[in-house]
Amino acid sequence: GDITVNIGGVRVVLFGDDLQRYPESRLAELSSCSAQNPELISTLCDDFDPGRKEFYFDRDPDSFKCIIDVYYFDEIHIKTGICPICFIKEMEFWKIDQSVLDECCKSYLSEKEEELKEIANKVKAILEDLDGDQCITRTQRYQRFLWRLMEKPDSSLPARIIAIASFLSILLSAVVMCVSTIPELQVTNAEGKLVEHPTMEGIETVCMLWFTAEFVLRLASSPSKVRFALSIMNIIDFMAIMPFYVVLSLTLLGTTSMMELVNVQQAVQALRIMRIARIFKLARHSSGLQTLTYALKRSLKELGLLLMYMGVGIFVFSALAYTMEQSHPETLFRSIPQSFWWAIITMTTVGYGDIYPKTTLGKCNAAVSFLCGVIAIALPIHPIINNFVVFYNKQKVLETAAKHEVELMELKSGGQARKKSQE
Repeated sequence: GDITVNIGGVRVVLFGDDLQRYPESRLAELSSCSAQNPELISTLCDDFDPGRKEFYFDRDPDSFKCIIDVYYFDEIHIKTGICPICFIKEMEFWKIDQSVLDECCKSYLSEKEEELKEIANKVKAILEDLDGDQCITRTQRYQRFLWRLMEKPDSSLPARIIAIASFLSILLSAVVMCVSTIPELQVTNAEGKLVEHPTMEGIETVCMLWFTAEFVLRLASSPSKVRFALSIMNIIDFMAIMPFYVVLSLTLLGTTSMMELVNVQQAVQALRIMRIARIFKLARHSSGLQTLTYALKRSLKELGLLLMYMGVGIFVFSALAYTMEQSHPETLFRSIPQSFWWAIITMTTVGYGDIYPKTTLGKCNAAVSFLCGVIAIALPIHPIINNFVVFYNKQKVLETAAKHEVELMELKSGGQARKKSQE
C-alpha cells in the first residue's frame, strides 16, 4: 500500500503502485511488508511510528529527491552540487541499480571516479617518497636515494641542482648542434671538407657523457626496469644518446677497416640529424609541455576535423585553380597534384609566391580559398585551448587535493599515536 517516509526531516507520501515498478528496491519492500512484522521493518529503516505509519530514515533528503524520480520517470539525474560518489552510495542504500542513471550523469560519475584514482595515485607516490627511508636492505635504501636524486627534483637541494644541470645541458647541446653548422665556425679537414670545430665536438662529447651517466643512473635506480624501458620519454632519451655512439663506432670502423668511407660519411650525416631528438628531453623537465601534449591528445577529434576541412578545401580549390588557369598561356598550374602545394600555402595564409594565379577568375578563387582557410583554422582553436586550460587547472587542483589528503592522514595517524601514548 501507500507509505509515508521521513527522510532527514522531509516528509514524503509514496504510492505503493508506483513503488512496485522496482520491486527489489528498499521502498518497494517496505510498502509490501505488513506492519505486524517489526523485525523486517527494523532492518529496512532506522525507525518506525506505528501510530502515524511513518518510516524514518537518517539519509540525505536532497539525494532522495533525485532517487524517487526513478519510480515516475524510469531514470535518475544527479542534481548540481551533489557529490556523485556519495550519490552512488545513496543509490546502493535504496537498492536502485546504477543502470537507471542518465547517460550524462554516468559520464560525470566516470570523470569523478577517474579524478579520485588520480588523487589516489598521487597520494601513493607521495607516501612512497615519505616511506622510502624504511627500506629493508641497504641496497634498497641506496636505490631509493638515487631514484629520488634523479627523478624527484622537489625532494632535496642536490636533486634540484641535478635537474637544473640536466635542463641546461640539453639547451647547451641543442645550441652547440645549431652553431656547429655555421660555415664560418667550421674548420677544414685533411680532405678539404668543412667539419665541426674541435671545441664544439668537445662540448658535444661532454654533454653526451652527462646524458649517458644520467640515463644509466636512472635505469639502475628505477624500481621497475620494464616500465622504465617502455616509457616514451626514456625511449626519446635513448634515441638522443644512441646516434653519438653509433657515429663514434662508424668513424672508427671507417678508418680501421676496408669499409667504403663514402657510405660511412652518409650514415654519419643521417645519424647526426637524429640529434634533434634531444630537444624533446625538455618535456621531462617541463610540466607545461606535458600538459600541452595531453591537451593535444584530448583534442584529436578537433584536429581531425581541421585536417578534414583543409583536405576538402585543398582538393576543391586546387582543382578549380587548375581549371581556371588553363586558359592562360603562361600558367604555373601544370597539374592538379602540383596545385595542391599552392592550395596548402594559400589556405594556411603562408603564400610563398612561387605559384600564383594570373587570370581574374583564378585570383577570385584564390581570395575565396584563403578566406575559407582562415575560417577552417580558426574553428578548432578554441576547443584545443580550452582543453589545455581545463587540464592544467585540473592537475593543480588534484595535486592540492592529494597533498591535503596526505596531511589529513598524517593528522589522523598523529592523533591515534597520541591516544595510544595517553592510554
